[in-house]
Amino acid sequence: MSVKELVREETRTKVRLPRQYQVLIYNDDFTTMEFVIQVLVEIFEKQEEEAVALMLSIHKGSCAVAGVYPKDIAQTKAREAVQWAREEGFPLKVEAVCI
Repeated sequence: MSVKELVREETRTKVRLPRQYQVLIYNDDFTTMEFVIQVLVEIFEKQEEEAVALMLSIHKGSCAVAGVYPKDIAQTKAREAVQWAREEGFPLKVEAVCI
């Protein structure tokens, strides 16, 4: 194989990053602010101050982005949050949406 062919082969190999998904947490009238903060800290690994700021953003608006992840991770985190909310009796809505 010549050098020219090797260079051509190397330039054709491109790494594609996985599509990114936003995990959205929606406001509702029943889920407590404290629980939303717990979800943000424990599932989305936010610091307490950031979790409080995000919770207030969710409370004042309709939703906020809890994090951006590859599809599998985003769906898993959203599913974990919803499952935990249901166990605690809250109707929290969390979903992963493609960017």
